[in-house]
Amino acid sequence: MKLFSGPDVAGRRVLITGAARGIGAALAKQLHAHGASVALLGLEPDLLAEVARECGDAPWRYCDVGDHAQVERVVTTLASELGGLDVVVANAGVAKQLALIGGDPSVMEETLAVNLLGVYYTLRAAGPHICHPRGYALIVSSLAAAVNLPLAGAYSASKAGIEALGHTLRHEIRHTGAKVGIAYFAELDTDMTSRGFGTAAARAILGRSTVSGVAPLGPAIDATERAIARRRRQIVSPWWVAMVLPFRPLAQRVVDAALRRGVAEALEIARAEDAPFTTDQPSRPRRMERPA
Repeated sequence: MKLFSGPDVAGRRVLITGAARGIGAALAKQLHAHGASVALLGLEPDLLAEVARECGDAPWRYCDVGDHAQVERVVTTLASELGGLDVVVANAGVAKQLALIGGDPSVMEETLAVNLLGVYYTLRAAGPHICHPRGYALIVSSLAAAVNLPLAGAYSASKAGIEALGHTLRHEIRHTGAKVGIAYFAELDTDMTSRGFGTAAARAILGRSTVSGVAPLGPAIDATERAIARRRRQIVSPWWVAMVLPFRPLAQRVVDAALRRGVAEALEIARAEDAPFTTDQPSRPRRMERPA
């Protein structure tokens, strides 16, 4: 049952990255239930296949969004199978704690490869298909783009980066009639949150499982569906995120004051703790590595 009136998603052709779990999977199922045609890509074939079955045997492909050639090939194939695209949801993302000094630089590189370059590759590949008057690109950023936490520098940098991509793309495709939206979510009830904050280093800083508390996923998916239906510029969940975004400097000062204790201990823990990425990553070349 729909919880809102107005434009709907029936008949929209929607490509979703990171669709095996979490936001991507839940969004695909809800859009399909409300009449959209969805195409899915991600890294976990068994989970993707299950989501696709629940979406009326929707087309899907394994795809590492950090691999430019794969993204170009897979997006072109899926757009063809849908008969075109109206919407691309650049949702795929990973997180892993990182001490900026003394931490493993490969964490920064992998995070940027997926969260920043992966979104760029996705938008570049899908752009020609959605550049029409019904077209819409939705970029899943984060509250972390606006308010930055210790040990989350790689994630925050990547999400701030795709926020900038979204604003830039909005200018560049406006003349085609297509629109761009940016989603800012806080800690939602997904594997990303539970795995990202479920470390000894995070507990040393926070003394609890998250910063603001885990919010239910349902309202975020409803807000995202509304955004797709109406091609909205900004999406938030929970609702209070909309109150934080205009006051970023103040919100950052509040966080700075609240999280002073425990940071030094947490950094030492993080440098030694073997915390995984929130989604296992395939082997890929290190783009920043050059011969001496």
